[in-house]
Amino acid sequence: MDAKHETEFAVIGGGLVGTAIGWGLARLGKRVTILDEGDVAFRASRGNFALVWVQSKGLGMPRYAAWTKLSSDTWAGLAESLEGETAIDVHFRRPGGFNLALGEEELERKMLQLKRLHNQPNMVSYGYEVVDRARLQTMLPEIGPDVVGGIYCPLDGHTNALKLLRAFHTGFARLGGVYRPANAVERIVPESGAFRIDHGGGVMMAGRVILAAGNGNARLAPMLGLNAAVRPQRGQIVVTERLKPFLNHPVMTIRQTDEGSVMLGDSLEEAGFDDTVGMGVISTIAERATRIFPLLGRANVVRSWAALRVMTKDGFPIYDQSRAYPGAFLTTCHSGVTLAAAHALNLAPMLAAGVLPEDFAPFSARRFDVQAAA
Repeated sequence: MDAKHETEFAVIGGGLVGTAIGWGLARLGKRVTILDEGDVAFRASRGNFALVWVQSKGLGMPRYAAWTKLSSDTWAGLAESLEGETAIDVHFRRPGGFNLALGEEELERKMLQLKRLHNQPNMVSYGYEVVDRARLQTMLPEIGPDVVGGIYCPLDGHTNALKLLRAFHTGFARLGGVYRPANAVERIVPESGAFRIDHGGGVMMAGRVILAAGNGNARLAPMLGLNAAVRPQRGQIVVTERLKPFLNHPVMTIRQTDEGSVMLGDSLEEAGFDDTVGMGVISTIAERATRIFPLLGRANVVRSWAALRVMTKDGFPIYDQSRAYPGAFLTTCHSGVTLAAAHALNLAPMLAAGVLPEDFAPFSARRFDVQAAA
């Protein structure tokens, strides 16, 4: 690393993916600067559902299932480390989670999907079970009469994503990391084995660059010979007033937070960069939620919002390194909460070493070239 470079690693993006990687690199003693666009950005990290979810992940890419399970298994250690360094409890809990079904046909579809998932070659083994209504009532006593059963996975949990983001930023700063908000990156130019970054605050020279800018990666990646085939996908969330604790397990579309409010989220919309709330979708979310837990029909809604996921063509992450410009890396996914532990504790050391391992090949965007050729 040349001393004239302002930073050893420039991480582009200050959301959960960028700060997890930045914190992980700083823990390894690296000089790291995070350049963040600021609050004009869409901020997926502030609008997510905060699940740490394993079940249903990886149909079509068993390597992703293994990566997700690894992250879930190391999440408790991440939460403990963050609290020890920052005194911020991110309220991670892993009591196991449910994917509930309203009707026998829906339950059958969910069961078949999991069978297909676990029958894949090289699929990592993890436990799940189909739970009938009688047992569900002992674990989720407030379920409504329309719930016929569900899928339970003991590896599923949830956290407080806003506290997680704050903890990463706080820990990063205490480790000597430099955070520069309101510094949107305009251009990245490879120069003599390093990178010149033109941003809102001027110019920076970095030894290595890590793109973690969510949907913004689509514009930045080609500057480094990389391909970020991502698009925004809108999801809407409803939040109720604080209720007495009644839900000890997160459900795929319903969870009670550590503060008592209940979050409802159950939408996937192709709406481009439109992040407005639609009453039709909100009504559908609320209707399904009250069928699952009728007591929610008596709760007041205190807020709702829409946020934009970062989606690839096949829904799986992209982790790539530039062949044309060594030292440039791309990281993008729509599961920044679930994968936070893997990014901080496993991916960051790979980036510090300067190379992604061979078993990361399935995550490369070159898989889309193969699909197109086929």
